[in-house]
Amino acid sequence: MDEQTVLADTQRWLQRAVIGLNLCPFAKAVVVKQQLRCVVSAAQTPEALAEALLAELQHLAAADPGQTDTTLLIHPQVLGDFDDYNQFLDVADALVAELGLEGELQVASFHPDYRFADAEPDDVAQCSNRSPYPMLHLLREASIERALESYPDAEGIYERNIDTLRRLGWPGWHALWAD
Repeated sequence: MDEQTVLADTQRWLQRAVIGLNLCPFAKAVVVKQQLRCVVSAAQTPEALAEALLAELQHLAAADPGQTDTTLLIHPQVLGDFDDYNQFLDVADALVAELGLEGELQVASFHPDYRFADAEPDDVAQCSNRSPYPMLHLLREASIERALESYPDAEGIYERNIDTLRRLGWPGWHALWAD
């Protein structure tokens, strides 16, 4: 899988779904300010992905937030199975703790087959966490706190996303990707 295609698909997803549908009201500012780092990992095993994640956590922790506020670690060649991916999230959290970055950084999850535990398998609302490739979103907790303080009704984002996606439906979701 070529890195440029992965990056282009990820940018298209960000523009059309994440920003375009306003699934994350904080994403647009980070993208416009060019503070989003997108890294395509060549990892083919969970162990290699853990090494890449460790390096990216260290990079983000050391980076100037004005230059890099958040990172998408895209890993198209490993953890394509959602259950395996979901189990790996424990590894991700353990790495954050091992580096002493709890309370500073956190890892959010996106996957092409993302499933919420309490959702029906065919519920389009699960698309709020569906991405073109498996990826780990590394976030600064201070940035999240600032964004939440300045956003009215931040607690309602999840429900608004469900409403947006259900109104859109599967035909609308698929139409987003038609070129």
